[in-house]
Amino acid sequence: MSIEAEALLQEAKESIEAAQNYRSELQQRLHGLSQARKQVRGSASQTRETLQRHFQELQTAVSRLLTERLNALLQEVDNIELDSVSPLDDCQKLIESGVSTADELLREGEVAIRCGINEKEDKLGSFTKKALQIQLDSLPEVPVLVDVPCLSAQLDDSLLHMFRSHVARHGSVASHPPVQIEELVERPGGVLVRWCKVDDDFTPQDYRLQYRRGNSSQYEDAYIGKDNEFLVLHLDPHIDHLFRVCARGEGRTEWSPWSIPQTGYTTLAPHEWTAGVDGYILSSRKNIAMRSDSSAGHGGVLYSNSSTYFCGQTLTYKITAAGQTDKRDSLGVCADSRTDTDSLQRDQAVCISTNGAVFVNGKEMTNQLPAITVGSSVTFDMEVVNLFPVSNNNNPSDGGNFKLRVTIGSGNREVVFDWLLDQVVDSLFFGCSFTHPGWKVLVF
Repeated sequence: MSIEAEALLQEAKESIEAAQNYRSELQQRLHGLSQARKQVRGSASQTRETLQRHFQELQTAVSRLLTERLNALLQEVDNIELDSVSPLDDCQKLIESGVSTADELLREGEVAIRCGINEKEDKLGSFTKKALQIQLDSLPEVPVLVDVPCLSAQLDDSLLHMFRSHVARHGSVASHPPVQIEELVERPGGVLVRWCKVDDDFTPQDYRLQYRRGNSSQYEDAYIGKDNEFLVLHLDPHIDHLFRVCARGEGRTEWSPWSIPQTGYTTLAPHEWTAGVDGYILSSRKNIAMRSDSSAGHGGVLYSNSSTYFCGQTLTYKITAAGQTDKRDSLGVCADSRTDTDSLQRDQAVCISTNGAVFVNGKEMTNQLPAITVGSSVTFDMEVVNLFPVSNNNNPSDGGNFKLRVTIGSGNREVVFDWLLDQVVDSLFFGCSFTHPGWKVLVF
């Protein structure tokens, strides 16, 4: 084959490969369009159902309230009518009885006048006596019309106007949620969720974060507050979880639409303390340690059950209860889990004491952080700075100096320094030591 033919063949192969890549990219974009169309149509269908259900429930509730109010007013009319007509009926009965008595008296008077001479005197006397007993000059009192109830309905026409005004403003349809999840970062035994506001016209007052396992249909609340991030703990490693967030506008009571759910997971095992160490009691998840009364006054270091801290992560200690302080107290990170010491203020470790002093390989730094108390959070961040191998084959694991850039934060302050280790380590232990009981620390 000639050189020209080989060049054409090579060019053809490259064109075929480029066409395959182009087709693959287009197919991925078609899939993206399909997902976008599915999201639009699915959310539109769900929104229609939500609107129809809400307004049907609202219509039923308003109809019920109007019916209840109408029945209450009609009952009030019935009560007033009954109370007002009853004395009128009694008066009517009294008057009708008087009319009947007067009719009877009239008949007797006519008979007395027309009777014979022999009986007239007796008849007229009896009639006159009976007439005096009846008291023909006594008449029952009949109320005047102004004293008798005249019922009417007082209806405020402004209710319809107000109702129409409220209905016209009730509900809204949003094409995009005002907040969206920005980042999911795996943490030991959890996922750090960060979100942001994407609607410039929306002023959030509170945020609400929910999550669920990938195979579950029920979300549960993880956080409600003003922060833009939250660490969701107690998640099983290598299991997908869905996260969503919404917000409540300033001065509003209802929550905004949910953000588009994002899937996240952690591959990192949760941080756990070592169980069975004298002087410490652990929680069921082994991420909370409490200094007990046993061995009080005699310190001892409680380490993690394995070296689960890696550079590039943030290790956080949260103090939930405090006891008496001691200069040997410490919270920190170390390259090993030696049991021949009562504090992390030693070689191959960095730590902070409860009085805020910072120790590097057992030496106290001049910089100091705020004292640790209830509610304090202490964070450790580390990154590899450099390796100085000294072995003949330049393999750093055979020996040398290993430098880490360490940042310890407490309160609103932090210290940054370089930490030299004798050898390269892939992961580190964390630990704490308290001389006196009452201290309680959560690690994550």
